Amino acid sequence: MEDHNLVVGQEFPDVKTFRNAIKEAAIAQHFELRIVKSDLIRYIAKCAADGCPWRIRAVKIPNAPTFTIRSLEGTHTCGRNAQTGHHQASVDWIVNFIEERLRDNINYKPKDILHDIYKQYGIIIPYKQAWRAKERGLQAIYGSSEEGYCLLPAYCEQIKKTNPGSCAEVFTAGSDNRFQRLFIAFYASIYGFLSGCLPVVGLGAIQLKSKYLGTLMSATSFDADGGLFPIAFGVVDVENDESWMWFLSELNKALEMHTERIPELTFLSDAQKSIADAVKRKFPGSSHAICMRHLSESMGKEFRNSRLVQLLWKAAYSTTAHGFKEKLAEIQEISVDAAKWLQQYSHSRWSLMYFEGKRYGHLSSNIEEFNQWILEARELPIVQVIERIHSKLISEFEERRAESSTWISMLAPTAEKRLLEAMEHSSTYQVLRSDEVEFEVLSAERSHIVNIGTRSCSCRDWQLFGIPCSHAVAALTSYKKDVYAYTEKYFTASSYRESYSEEILRIPGKIKWKKEGDVPVDDDVRLVRPPKFRRPPGRPEKKRVCVEDVNREKHTVHCSRCNQTGHYKTTCKAETLKSFEQL
Repeated sequence: MEDHNLVVGQEFPDVKTFRNAIKEAAIAQHFELRIVKSDLIRYIAKCAADGCPWRIRAVKIPNAPTFTIRSLEGTHTCGRNAQTGHHQASVDWIVNFIEERLRDNINYKPKDILHDIYKQYGIIIPYKQAWRAKERGLQAIYGSSEEGYCLLPAYCEQIKKTNPGSCAEVFTAGSDNRFQRLFIAFYASIYGFLSGCLPVVGLGAIQLKSKYLGTLMSATSFDADGGLFPIAFGVVDVENDESWMWFLSELNKALEMHTERIPELTFLSDAQKSIADAVKRKFPGSSHAICMRHLSESMGKEFRNSRLVQLLWKAAYSTTAHGFKEKLAEIQEISVDAAKWLQQYSHSRWSLMYFEGKRYGHLSSNIEEFNQWILEARELPIVQVIERIHSKLISEFEERRAESSTWISMLAPTAEKRLLEAMEHSSTYQVLRSDEVEFEVLSAERSHIVNIGTRSCSCRDWQLFGIPCSHAVAALTSYKKDVYAYTEKYFTASSYRESYSEEILRIPGKIKWKKEGDVPVDDDVRLVRPPKFRRPPGRPEKKRVCVEDVNREKHTVHCSRCNQTGHYKTTCKAETLKSFEQL
Protein backbone atom coordinates (compact mmCIF):
# COMPACT_ATOMS: atom_id res chain seq x y z
CA MET A 1 0.00 0.00 0.00
CA GLU A 2 3.01 2.32 0.45
CA ASP A 3 3.24 2.69 -3.34
CA HIS A 4 -0.23 4.30 -3.30
CA ASN A 5 0.29 6.84 -0.48
CA LEU A 6 -0.36 10.45 -1.51
CA VAL A 7 1.44 13.45 0.02
CA VAL A 8 1.18 17.23 -0.33
CA GLY A 9 3.55 18.57 -3.00
CA GLN A 10 3.61 15.26 -4.91
CA GLU A 11 3.76 15.92 -8.68
CA PHE A 12 2.43 14.00 -11.69
CA PRO A 13 3.33 14.46 -15.39
CA ASP A 14 -0.26 15.35 -16.39
CA VAL A 15 -3.86 15.28 -15.24
CA LYS A 16 -4.47 11.81 -16.66
CA THR A 17 -1.61 10.32 -14.66
CA PHE A 18 -2.90 12.02 -11.50
CA ARG A 19 -6.44 10.70 -12.02
CA ASN A 20 -5.08 7.18 -12.47
CA ALA A 21 -2.96 7.56 -9.32
CA ILE A 22 -5.85 8.77 -7.13
CA LYS A 23 -8.04 5.95 -8.46
CA GLU A 24 -5.30 3.40 -7.70
CA ALA A 25 -4.91 4.81 -4.19
CA ALA A 26 -8.67 4.67 -3.52
CA ILE A 27 -8.84 1.04 -4.70
CA ALA A 28 -5.70 -0.05 -2.86
CA GLN A 29 -6.69 1.67 0.40
CA HIS A 30 -10.33 0.55 0.15
CA PHE A 31 -12.23 3.83 0.22
CA GLU A 32 -14.70 5.25 -2.28
CA LEU A 33 -14.10 8.61 -3.98
CA ARG A 34 -16.68 11.32 -4.48
CA ILE A 35 -15.39 13.79 -7.08
CA VAL A 36 -16.32 17.40 -6.31
CA LYS A 37 -14.52 19.06 -9.23
CA SER A 38 -12.45 17.59 -12.05
CA ASP A 39 -11.21 19.42 -15.16
CA LEU A 40 -7.93 20.14 -16.92
CA ILE A 41 -6.64 22.59 -14.27
CA ARG A 42 -7.97 21.35 -10.93
CA TYR A 43 -9.18 18.28 -9.15
CA ILE A 44 -11.10 18.17 -5.87
CA ALA A 45 -12.42 14.98 -4.27
CA LYS A 46 -13.41 13.62 -0.88
CA CYS A 47 -14.19 10.28 0.72
CA ALA A 48 -17.67 9.12 -0.24
CA ALA A 49 -18.42 7.74 3.25
CA ASP A 50 -20.76 9.93 5.32
CA GLY A 51 -18.91 11.83 8.03
CA CYS A 52 -15.39 10.91 6.84
CA PRO A 53 -13.26 14.12 6.78
CA TRP A 54 -10.69 13.00 4.20
CA ARG A 55 -10.36 15.46 1.27
CA ILE A 56 -7.82 16.11 -1.51
CA ARG A 57 -7.13 19.05 -3.84
CA ALA A 58 -4.72 19.09 -6.78
CA VAL A 59 -4.02 21.77 -9.40
CA LYS A 60 -2.10 22.25 -12.64
CA ILE A 61 1.21 24.13 -12.41
CA PRO A 62 1.16 27.28 -14.64
CA ASN A 63 2.91 27.00 -18.02
CA ALA A 64 3.40 23.23 -17.59
CA PRO A 65 1.24 20.08 -17.90
CA THR A 66 2.37 18.95 -14.43
CA PHE A 67 -0.25 18.32 -11.76
CA THR A 68 0.58 18.68 -8.06
CA ILE A 69 -1.26 17.95 -4.81
CA ARG A 70 -1.92 21.25 -2.98
CA SER A 71 -3.76 19.96 0.07
CA LEU A 72 -4.62 16.69 1.74
CA GLU A 73 -6.98 17.13 4.70
CA GLY A 74 -8.13 14.73 7.39
CA THR A 75 -7.65 11.04 7.90
CA HIS A 76 -10.10 8.28 7.11
CA THR A 77 -12.60 7.49 9.88
CA CYS A 78 -14.75 5.29 7.64
CA GLY A 79 -14.93 1.56 8.14
CA ARG A 80 -13.30 0.11 5.03
CA ASN A 81 -14.26 -3.39 3.90
CA ALA A 82 -11.64 -5.33 1.96
CA GLN A 83 -14.13 -7.98 0.86
CA THR A 84 -16.41 -5.80 -1.27
CA GLY A 85 -16.13 -4.35 -4.76
CA HIS A 86 -15.12 -0.82 -5.64
CA HIS A 87 -16.78 1.85 -7.81
CA GLN A 88 -13.38 3.01 -9.11
CA ALA A 89 -12.55 -0.54 -10.29
CA SER A 90 -14.17 0.10 -13.67
CA VAL A 91 -13.74 -1.96 -16.80
CA ASP A 92 -11.20 0.57 -18.12
CA TRP A 93 -9.19 0.28 -14.91
CA ILE A 94 -9.22 -3.51 -15.16
CA VAL A 95 -8.08 -3.27 -18.80
CA ASN A 96 -5.05 -1.22 -17.71
CA PHE A 97 -4.37 -3.77 -14.98
CA ILE A 98 -4.44 -6.82 -17.30
CA GLU A 99 -3.05 -5.42 -20.57
CA GLU A 100 0.54 -6.62 -20.13
CA ARG A 101 -0.64 -9.96 -18.82
CA LEU A 102 -2.86 -10.40 -21.89
CA ARG A 103 0.07 -9.66 -24.20
CA ASP A 104 2.04 -12.45 -22.55
CA ASN A 105 -0.87 -14.87 -22.25
CA ILE A 106 -3.94 -14.69 -24.50
CA ASN A 107 -5.52 -17.43 -22.43
CA TYR A 108 -5.60 -15.20 -19.33
CA LYS A 109 -9.00 -16.21 -17.97
CA PRO A 110 -11.55 -13.99 -16.16
CA LYS A 111 -11.25 -16.15 -13.04
CA ASP A 112 -7.48 -15.48 -13.08
CA ILE A 113 -8.21 -11.76 -13.36
CA LEU A 114 -10.49 -11.96 -10.31
CA HIS A 115 -7.80 -13.84 -8.38
CA ASP A 116 -4.98 -11.42 -9.26
CA ILE A 117 -7.03 -8.29 -8.45
CA TYR A 118 -8.08 -9.73 -5.11
CA LYS A 119 -4.50 -10.77 -4.34
CA GLN A 120 -3.09 -7.32 -5.15
CA TYR A 121 -5.91 -5.01 -4.02
CA GLY A 122 -8.08 -7.14 -1.74
CA ILE A 123 -11.32 -6.37 -3.60
CA ILE A 124 -13.80 -8.68 -5.30
CA ILE A 125 -15.14 -7.69 -8.71
CA PRO A 126 -17.99 -9.36 -10.65
CA TYR A 127 -17.04 -12.13 -13.08
CA LYS A 128 -18.93 -10.39 -15.90
CA GLN A 129 -16.86 -7.24 -15.40
CA ALA A 130 -13.62 -9.23 -15.68
CA TRP A 131 -14.94 -10.95 -18.82
CA ARG A 132 -15.79 -7.59 -20.42
CA ALA A 133 -12.40 -6.20 -19.49
CA LYS A 134 -10.68 -9.13 -21.17
CA GLU A 135 -12.74 -8.63 -24.33
CA ARG A 136 -11.89 -4.93 -24.41
CA GLY A 137 -8.23 -5.63 -23.63
CA LEU A 138 -7.89 -8.10 -26.50
CA GLN A 139 -9.53 -5.58 -28.81
CA ALA A 140 -7.11 -2.83 -27.72
CA ILE A 141 -4.11 -5.09 -28.37
CA TYR A 142 -5.16 -7.04 -31.46
CA GLY A 143 -7.92 -4.94 -33.01
CA SER A 144 -11.64 -5.59 -33.29
CA SER A 145 -13.29 -8.63 -34.86
CA GLU A 146 -14.87 -6.36 -37.49
CA GLU A 147 -11.47 -4.99 -38.48
CA GLY A 148 -10.15 -8.56 -38.76
CA TYR A 149 -12.69 -9.43 -41.45
CA CYS A 150 -12.14 -6.09 -43.18
CA LEU A 151 -8.39 -6.77 -43.52
CA LEU A 152 -8.78 -10.28 -45.01
CA PRO A 153 -8.67 -9.27 -48.73
CA ALA A 154 -5.51 -7.23 -48.18
CA TYR A 155 -3.94 -10.01 -46.14
CA CYS A 156 -4.66 -12.60 -48.85
CA GLU A 157 -3.20 -10.34 -51.53
CA GLN A 158 -0.04 -9.92 -49.46
CA ILE A 159 0.27 -13.72 -49.09
CA LYS A 160 0.07 -14.20 -52.86
CA LYS A 161 2.46 -11.31 -53.46
CA THR A 162 5.19 -12.41 -51.03
CA ASN A 163 4.69 -16.18 -51.59
CA PRO A 164 4.03 -16.63 -55.35
CA GLY A 165 2.06 -19.74 -56.23
CA SER A 166 0.12 -19.70 -52.96
CA CYS A 167 -3.69 -19.90 -52.78
CA ALA A 168 -5.39 -17.30 -50.60
CA GLU A 169 -9.00 -16.40 -51.30
CA VAL A 170 -11.88 -14.85 -49.37
CA PHE A 171 -15.44 -15.80 -50.30
CA THR A 172 -18.39 -13.62 -49.34
CA ALA A 173 -22.17 -13.97 -49.51
CA GLY A 174 -24.95 -11.48 -50.19
CA SER A 175 -24.93 -7.97 -51.63
CA ASP A 176 -23.35 -6.62 -48.44
CA ASN A 177 -20.26 -8.89 -48.75
CA ARG A 178 -20.72 -10.88 -45.55
CA PHE A 179 -17.82 -13.23 -44.80
CA GLN A 180 -18.56 -16.83 -45.69
CA ARG A 181 -15.29 -18.71 -46.26
CA LEU A 182 -11.51 -18.34 -46.40
CA PHE A 183 -8.99 -20.77 -47.95
CA ILE A 184 -5.18 -20.56 -47.64
CA ALA A 185 -2.51 -22.94 -48.93
CA PHE A 186 1.08 -21.69 -49.11
CA TYR A 187 3.10 -22.74 -52.14
CA ALA A 188 5.83 -24.15 -49.89
CA SER A 189 3.26 -26.39 -48.17
CA ILE A 190 1.74 -27.71 -51.41
CA TYR A 191 5.17 -28.30 -52.96
CA GLY A 192 6.50 -29.96 -49.81
CA PHE A 193 3.51 -32.28 -49.57
CA LEU A 194 3.67 -33.39 -53.20
CA SER A 195 7.47 -33.74 -53.18
CA GLY A 196 8.32 -35.47 -49.93
CA CYS A 197 5.41 -36.24 -47.59
CA LEU A 198 3.42 -39.42 -47.16
CA PRO A 199 0.27 -39.50 -49.35
CA VAL A 200 -1.83 -39.48 -46.18
CA VAL A 201 -4.08 -36.50 -45.38
CA GLY A 202 -5.76 -35.78 -42.06
CA LEU A 203 -8.94 -33.69 -42.08
CA GLY A 204 -10.41 -31.92 -39.09
CA ALA A 205 -11.93 -28.78 -37.67
CA ILE A 206 -11.86 -26.70 -34.50
CA GLN A 207 -14.35 -24.09 -33.31
CA LEU A 208 -13.20 -20.47 -33.01
CA LYS A 209 -14.33 -18.39 -30.02
CA SER A 210 -14.22 -14.85 -31.32
CA LYS A 211 -17.21 -12.51 -31.45
CA TYR A 212 -18.51 -14.06 -34.69
CA LEU A 213 -17.42 -17.64 -33.99
CA GLY A 214 -16.66 -19.71 -37.12
CA THR A 215 -14.79 -22.98 -37.71
CA LEU A 216 -11.17 -23.51 -38.71
CA MET A 217 -10.80 -26.44 -41.15
CA SER A 218 -7.44 -28.00 -41.92
CA ALA A 219 -5.71 -30.62 -44.04
CA THR A 220 -2.43 -32.02 -42.72
CA SER A 221 0.00 -34.78 -43.65
CA PHE A 222 3.06 -36.60 -42.24
CA ASP A 223 6.66 -35.87 -43.19
CA ALA A 224 9.31 -38.59 -43.54
CA ASP A 225 9.98 -38.48 -39.79
CA GLY A 226 6.29 -38.82 -38.89
CA GLY A 227 5.94 -35.13 -37.97
CA LEU A 228 2.99 -32.83 -38.61
CA PHE A 229 2.98 -31.22 -42.05
CA PRO A 230 0.14 -28.69 -42.65
CA ILE A 231 -1.04 -28.60 -46.26
CA ALA A 232 -3.92 -26.13 -46.24
CA PHE A 233 -6.44 -24.54 -43.89
CA GLY A 234 -9.53 -22.40 -44.06
CA VAL A 235 -12.24 -20.72 -42.02
CA VAL A 236 -15.98 -21.09 -42.63
CA ASP A 237 -18.90 -19.30 -41.00
CA VAL A 238 -20.74 -22.61 -40.45
CA GLU A 239 -19.45 -26.19 -40.58
CA ASN A 240 -21.83 -28.33 -42.63
CA ASP A 241 -21.97 -30.63 -45.68
CA GLU A 242 -21.62 -27.72 -48.09
CA SER A 243 -18.61 -26.19 -46.34
CA TRP A 244 -16.70 -29.50 -46.30
CA MET A 245 -17.49 -30.02 -50.00
CA TRP A 246 -16.15 -26.52 -50.67
CA PHE A 247 -12.97 -27.04 -48.60
CA LEU A 248 -12.03 -30.29 -50.36
CA SER A 249 -12.83 -28.73 -53.71
CA GLU A 250 -10.38 -25.90 -52.99
CA LEU A 251 -7.78 -28.40 -51.77
CA ASN A 252 -8.17 -30.37 -54.99
CA LYS A 253 -7.69 -27.18 -57.06
CA ALA A 254 -4.58 -26.21 -55.08
CA LEU A 255 -3.00 -29.63 -55.67
CA GLU A 256 -3.90 -29.68 -59.36
CA MET A 257 -2.19 -26.30 -59.85
CA HIS A 258 1.20 -27.83 -58.96
CA THR A 259 1.10 -31.38 -60.30
CA GLU A 260 -0.01 -33.12 -63.48
CA ARG A 261 -1.45 -36.03 -61.51
CA ILE A 262 -2.60 -36.03 -57.90
CA PRO A 263 -1.23 -39.15 -56.15
CA GLU A 264 -3.53 -41.77 -54.69
CA LEU A 265 -4.31 -40.36 -51.27
CA THR A 266 -5.54 -41.82 -48.02
CA PHE A 267 -7.69 -39.55 -45.88
CA LEU A 268 -8.06 -39.81 -42.12
CA SER A 269 -10.90 -38.06 -40.29
CA ASP A 270 -13.61 -38.53 -37.71
CA ALA A 271 -16.76 -40.41 -38.66
CA GLN A 272 -18.63 -37.38 -40.07
CA LYS A 273 -20.72 -38.33 -43.09
CA SER A 274 -20.23 -34.85 -44.58
CA ILE A 275 -16.44 -35.40 -44.78
CA ALA A 276 -16.81 -38.92 -46.17
CA ASP A 277 -19.20 -37.71 -48.91
CA ALA A 278 -16.92 -34.79 -49.82
CA VAL A 279 -13.84 -37.03 -50.05
CA LYS A 280 -15.68 -39.53 -52.23
CA ARG A 281 -16.82 -36.81 -54.61
CA LYS A 282 -13.70 -34.60 -54.82
CA PHE A 283 -11.06 -37.36 -54.56
CA PRO A 284 -12.82 -40.38 -56.12
CA GLY A 285 -9.68 -42.53 -56.37
CA SER A 286 -8.69 -42.11 -52.74
CA SER A 287 -9.18 -44.21 -49.60
CA HIS A 288 -10.83 -42.94 -46.44
CA ALA A 289 -10.27 -44.25 -42.92
CA ILE A 290 -11.70 -43.29 -39.54
CA CYS A 291 -9.14 -41.72 -37.22
CA MET A 292 -8.48 -44.21 -34.43
CA ARG A 293 -7.99 -41.47 -31.86
CA HIS A 294 -11.51 -40.24 -32.55
CA LEU A 295 -12.96 -43.77 -32.52
CA SER A 296 -11.25 -44.76 -29.26
CA GLU A 297 -12.25 -41.51 -27.53
CA SER A 298 -15.84 -42.05 -28.64
CA MET A 299 -15.82 -45.58 -27.21
CA GLY A 300 -14.24 -44.31 -23.99
CA LYS A 301 -16.94 -41.67 -23.53
CA GLU A 302 -19.71 -44.12 -24.38
CA PHE A 303 -18.70 -46.98 -22.09
CA ARG A 304 -16.19 -45.56 -19.56
CA ASN A 305 -13.98 -48.65 -19.72
CA SER A 306 -10.24 -48.30 -20.38
CA ARG A 307 -9.88 -52.03 -21.07
CA LEU A 308 -12.30 -51.77 -24.00
CA VAL A 309 -10.26 -48.91 -25.46
CA GLN A 310 -7.03 -50.90 -25.15
CA LEU A 311 -8.58 -53.89 -26.92
CA LEU A 312 -9.90 -51.61 -29.68
CA TRP A 313 -6.38 -50.32 -30.37
CA LYS A 314 -4.98 -53.85 -30.36
CA ALA A 315 -7.67 -54.94 -32.81
CA ALA A 316 -6.85 -51.96 -35.06
CA TYR A 317 -3.14 -52.87 -35.12
CA SER A 318 -3.74 -56.59 -35.70
CA THR A 319 -2.13 -57.77 -38.93
CA THR A 320 -3.85 -61.17 -39.09
CA ALA A 321 -7.51 -62.12 -39.30
CA HIS A 322 -7.13 -64.47 -36.34
CA GLY A 323 -5.63 -61.76 -34.12
CA PHE A 324 -8.31 -59.27 -35.14
CA LYS A 325 -11.21 -61.64 -34.40
CA GLU A 326 -9.64 -62.60 -31.08
CA LYS A 327 -9.63 -58.96 -29.88
CA LEU A 328 -13.22 -58.41 -31.04
CA ALA A 329 -14.27 -61.52 -29.09
CA GLU A 330 -12.63 -60.10 -25.96
CA ILE A 331 -14.52 -56.83 -26.44
CA GLN A 332 -17.82 -58.74 -26.73
CA GLU A 333 -16.98 -60.78 -23.64
CA ILE A 334 -16.53 -57.58 -21.60
CA SER A 335 -19.48 -55.70 -23.08
CA VAL A 336 -22.05 -56.91 -25.61
CA ASP A 337 -23.26 -53.33 -26.02
CA ALA A 338 -19.74 -52.14 -26.89
CA ALA A 339 -19.39 -54.86 -29.53
CA LYS A 340 -22.75 -53.88 -30.98
CA TRP A 341 -21.79 -50.19 -30.91
CA LEU A 342 -18.59 -50.96 -32.84
CA GLN A 343 -20.55 -52.70 -35.60
CA GLN A 344 -21.80 -49.34 -36.90
CA TYR A 345 -18.24 -48.71 -38.19
CA SER A 346 -17.12 -51.02 -40.96
CA HIS A 347 -13.89 -52.93 -40.16
CA SER A 348 -12.45 -51.78 -43.48
CA ARG A 349 -12.59 -48.17 -42.30
CA TRP A 350 -10.46 -48.42 -39.16
CA SER A 351 -8.44 -51.66 -38.91
CA LEU A 352 -5.03 -52.22 -40.51
CA MET A 353 -6.04 -55.75 -41.41
CA TYR A 354 -9.02 -54.90 -43.61
CA PHE A 355 -8.25 -51.36 -44.79
CA GLU A 356 -7.80 -51.34 -48.58
CA GLY A 357 -5.60 -48.24 -48.89
CA LYS A 358 -2.12 -47.44 -47.55
CA ARG A 359 -1.66 -45.65 -44.23
CA TYR A 360 2.02 -46.48 -43.65
CA GLY A 361 1.30 -47.33 -40.02
CA HIS A 362 -0.63 -44.12 -39.26
CA LEU A 363 -3.97 -45.00 -37.71
CA SER A 364 -4.70 -41.50 -36.38
CA SER A 365 -4.54 -38.08 -37.98
CA ASN A 366 -2.36 -35.37 -36.44
CA ILE A 367 -5.09 -32.71 -36.55
CA GLU A 368 -5.02 -32.33 -32.75
CA GLU A 369 -1.38 -31.28 -32.94
CA PHE A 370 -2.22 -28.66 -35.56
CA ASN A 371 -5.14 -27.39 -33.48
CA GLN A 372 -2.74 -26.79 -30.60
CA TRP A 373 -1.09 -24.10 -32.71
CA ILE A 374 -4.12 -21.84 -32.44
CA LEU A 375 -5.75 -23.17 -29.27
CA GLU A 376 -4.91 -20.04 -27.29
CA ALA A 377 -5.62 -17.69 -30.22
CA ARG A 378 -9.21 -18.83 -30.86
CA GLU A 379 -10.64 -15.72 -29.16
CA LEU A 380 -8.70 -13.32 -31.41
CA PRO A 381 -9.89 -11.68 -34.67
CA ILE A 382 -9.70 -13.92 -37.71
CA VAL A 383 -6.62 -12.18 -39.17
CA GLN A 384 -4.74 -12.78 -35.92
CA VAL A 385 -5.60 -16.50 -36.04
CA ILE A 386 -4.23 -16.75 -39.60
CA GLU A 387 -1.11 -14.79 -38.60
CA ARG A 388 -0.46 -17.24 -35.76
CA ILE A 389 -0.57 -20.17 -38.21
CA HIS A 390 1.59 -18.26 -40.70
CA SER A 391 4.25 -17.45 -38.07
CA LYS A 392 4.23 -21.02 -36.76
CA LEU A 393 4.69 -22.41 -40.28
CA ILE A 394 7.67 -20.12 -40.88
CA SER A 395 9.41 -21.14 -37.66
CA GLU A 396 8.67 -24.87 -38.12
CA PHE A 397 9.99 -24.90 -41.69
CA GLU A 398 13.16 -23.05 -40.63
CA GLU A 399 13.83 -25.31 -37.64
CA ARG A 400 13.26 -28.57 -39.52
CA ARG A 401 15.31 -27.41 -42.49
CA ALA A 402 18.24 -26.62 -40.17
CA GLU A 403 17.80 -29.84 -38.18
CA SER A 404 17.75 -32.13 -41.23
CA SER A 405 20.92 -30.56 -42.64
CA THR A 406 22.91 -32.32 -39.90
CA TRP A 407 21.53 -35.81 -40.59
CA ILE A 408 24.00 -38.37 -41.94
CA SER A 409 21.62 -41.34 -42.21
CA MET A 410 19.89 -42.32 -45.43
CA LEU A 411 16.48 -42.47 -43.75
CA ALA A 412 14.74 -40.03 -41.42
CA PRO A 413 15.54 -40.79 -37.73
CA THR A 414 12.33 -42.66 -36.83
CA ALA A 415 12.47 -44.80 -39.99
CA GLU A 416 16.21 -45.41 -39.50
CA LYS A 417 15.58 -46.58 -35.94
CA ARG A 418 12.84 -48.99 -37.08
CA LEU A 419 15.06 -50.46 -39.79
CA LEU A 420 18.03 -50.87 -37.44
CA GLU A 421 15.81 -52.75 -34.97
CA ALA A 422 14.66 -55.03 -37.82
CA MET A 423 18.31 -55.68 -38.75
CA GLU A 424 19.10 -56.60 -35.15
CA HIS A 425 16.26 -59.13 -34.95
CA SER A 426 17.04 -60.61 -38.38
CA SER A 427 20.49 -61.82 -37.31
CA THR A 428 18.98 -64.86 -35.57
CA TYR A 429 16.78 -65.99 -38.49
CA GLN A 430 17.46 -68.78 -40.97
CA VAL A 431 16.69 -68.06 -44.63
CA LEU A 432 15.65 -70.65 -47.21
CA ARG A 433 15.56 -69.45 -50.81
CA SER A 434 12.71 -70.68 -53.00
CA ASP A 435 13.52 -68.68 -56.16
CA GLU A 436 14.92 -65.28 -57.11
CA VAL A 437 12.21 -63.34 -55.32
CA GLU A 438 10.63 -65.68 -52.76
CA PHE A 439 12.16 -66.78 -49.47
CA GLU A 440 11.13 -68.68 -46.39
CA VAL A 441 12.43 -67.12 -43.19
CA LEU A 442 12.58 -69.35 -40.12
CA SER A 443 12.54 -67.97 -36.59
CA ALA A 444 12.23 -69.65 -33.17
CA GLU A 445 8.46 -69.13 -33.17
CA ARG A 446 7.37 -69.70 -36.77
CA SER A 447 8.24 -69.25 -40.44
CA HIS A 448 7.32 -66.39 -42.78
CA ILE A 449 7.20 -66.14 -46.56
CA VAL A 450 8.95 -63.08 -48.00
CA ASN A 451 8.59 -61.92 -51.61
CA ILE A 452 11.06 -59.16 -52.47
CA GLY A 453 9.46 -58.75 -55.90
CA THR A 454 6.11 -57.66 -54.51
CA ARG A 455 7.76 -56.24 -51.36
CA SER A 456 5.59 -58.29 -49.06
CA CYS A 457 5.89 -60.58 -46.06
CA SER A 458 3.32 -62.95 -44.58
CA CYS A 459 3.55 -60.97 -41.29
CA ARG A 460 2.24 -58.01 -43.38
CA ASP A 461 4.44 -55.42 -41.62
CA TRP A 462 6.45 -54.61 -44.75
CA GLN A 463 3.43 -53.78 -46.92
CA LEU A 464 1.57 -51.97 -44.10
CA PHE A 465 4.43 -49.74 -42.91
CA GLY A 466 6.54 -49.37 -46.06
CA ILE A 467 9.77 -50.31 -44.25
CA PRO A 468 11.25 -53.85 -44.52
CA CYS A 469 10.38 -55.99 -41.49
CA SER A 470 12.95 -58.21 -39.78
CA HIS A 471 11.99 -61.18 -42.01
CA ALA A 472 12.39 -59.09 -45.17
CA VAL A 473 15.73 -57.74 -43.94
CA ALA A 474 16.95 -61.31 -43.39
CA ALA A 475 15.89 -62.33 -46.90
CA LEU A 476 17.39 -59.22 -48.55
CA THR A 477 20.67 -59.56 -46.65
CA SER A 478 21.03 -63.22 -47.61
CA TYR A 479 20.56 -62.22 -51.25
CA LYS A 480 23.04 -59.33 -50.80
CA LYS A 481 20.45 -56.69 -51.55
CA ASP A 482 20.52 -53.14 -50.16
CA VAL A 483 17.72 -52.99 -47.56
CA TYR A 484 17.53 -49.19 -47.91
CA ALA A 485 16.65 -49.55 -51.59
CA TYR A 486 13.57 -51.55 -50.56
CA THR A 487 12.27 -48.86 -48.21
CA GLU A 488 9.55 -46.50 -49.47
CA LYS A 489 10.99 -43.19 -50.71
CA TYR A 490 8.67 -41.30 -48.33
CA PHE A 491 10.92 -42.25 -45.38
CA THR A 492 14.24 -41.05 -46.82
CA ALA A 493 16.16 -38.08 -45.44
CA SER A 494 16.20 -36.56 -48.93
CA SER A 495 12.37 -36.64 -49.04
CA TYR A 496 12.28 -34.92 -45.65
CA ARG A 497 14.62 -32.17 -46.85
CA GLU A 498 12.59 -31.77 -50.03
CA SER A 499 9.41 -31.29 -47.96
CA TYR A 500 10.94 -28.23 -46.29
CA SER A 501 13.10 -27.01 -49.16
CA GLU A 502 10.80 -24.12 -50.13
CA GLU A 503 10.72 -21.15 -47.79
CA ILE A 504 7.56 -19.52 -46.41
CA LEU A 505 8.14 -15.77 -46.39
CA ARG A 506 6.75 -13.20 -43.97
CA ILE A 507 4.43 -10.46 -45.12
CA PRO A 508 4.74 -6.74 -44.28
CA GLY A 509 2.82 -5.18 -41.38
CA LYS A 510 -0.65 -3.71 -41.76
CA ILE A 511 0.63 -0.12 -42.01
CA LYS A 512 2.71 -1.00 -45.07
CA TRP A 513 -0.29 -2.66 -46.78
CA LYS A 514 -2.16 0.64 -46.75
CA LYS A 515 0.89 2.65 -47.83
CA GLU A 516 1.43 0.45 -50.87
CA GLY A 517 -2.16 1.14 -51.96
CA ASP A 518 -2.40 -1.98 -54.12
CA VAL A 519 -5.36 -3.23 -52.08
CA PRO A 520 -7.67 -0.45 -50.85
CA VAL A 521 -8.89 -1.78 -47.51
CA ASP A 522 -11.61 0.84 -47.26
CA ASP A 523 -12.96 0.20 -50.77
CA ASP A 524 -16.65 -0.75 -50.57
CA VAL A 525 -16.15 -3.32 -53.32
CA ARG A 526 -13.40 -5.13 -51.42
CA LEU A 527 -14.78 -4.58 -47.94
CA VAL A 528 -15.61 -7.83 -46.17
CA ARG A 529 -18.14 -7.57 -43.38
CA PRO A 530 -18.43 -10.11 -40.57
CA PRO A 531 -21.07 -12.87 -40.68
CA LYS A 532 -24.54 -11.99 -39.42
CA PHE A 533 -24.38 -14.75 -36.82
CA ARG A 534 -22.77 -13.61 -33.58
CA ARG A 535 -21.81 -15.37 -30.40
CA PRO A 536 -24.79 -15.20 -28.01
CA PRO A 537 -24.24 -13.20 -24.81
CA GLY A 538 -23.30 -14.90 -21.56
CA ARG A 539 -21.47 -18.08 -20.82
CA PRO A 540 -22.19 -21.00 -23.20
CA GLU A 541 -24.56 -23.58 -21.74
CA LYS A 542 -23.12 -26.97 -20.83
CA LYS A 543 -25.48 -29.82 -21.58
CA ARG A 544 -24.64 -32.13 -18.73
CA VAL A 545 -26.98 -34.65 -17.16
CA CYS A 546 -25.95 -36.18 -13.84
CA VAL A 547 -26.91 -39.75 -12.97
CA GLU A 548 -28.41 -38.47 -9.73
CA ASP A 549 -30.63 -36.08 -11.67
CA VAL A 550 -31.86 -38.85 -13.96
CA ASN A 551 -32.83 -41.13 -11.06
CA ARG A 552 -34.25 -38.38 -8.88
CA GLU A 553 -38.05 -38.20 -8.56
CA LYS A 554 -39.64 -35.23 -10.28
CA HIS A 555 -40.84 -32.42 -8.03
CA THR A 556 -44.63 -32.04 -7.98
CA VAL A 557 -45.81 -28.43 -7.92
CA HIS A 558 -48.65 -27.52 -5.51
CA CYS A 559 -51.10 -24.61 -5.55
CA SER A 560 -51.64 -22.86 -2.21
CA ARG A 561 -54.95 -21.30 -3.37
CA CYS A 562 -56.99 -24.27 -4.56
CA ASN A 563 -54.92 -27.00 -2.90
CA GLN A 564 -54.50 -28.83 -6.25
CA THR A 565 -51.31 -30.15 -7.89
CA GLY A 566 -49.92 -29.38 -11.33
CA HIS A 567 -49.76 -25.57 -11.12
CA TYR A 568 -48.75 -22.64 -8.90
CA LYS A 569 -50.87 -19.94 -7.25
CA THR A 570 -49.87 -17.39 -9.91
CA THR A 571 -51.31 -19.56 -12.70
CA CYS A 572 -54.31 -20.81 -10.76
CA LYS A 573 -57.66 -20.46 -12.61
CA ALA A 574 -59.87 -21.35 -9.66
CA GLU A 575 -60.48 -17.70 -8.70
CA THR A 576 -61.37 -16.83 -12.29
CA LEU A 577 -63.82 -19.75 -12.56
CA LYS A 578 -65.40 -18.76 -9.26
CA SER A 579 -65.96 -15.20 -10.54
CA PHE A 580 -67.64 -16.50 -13.70
CA GLU A 581 -69.89 -18.78 -11.66
CA GLN A 582 -70.96 -15.83 -9.50
CA LEU A 583 -71.85 -13.90 -12.67
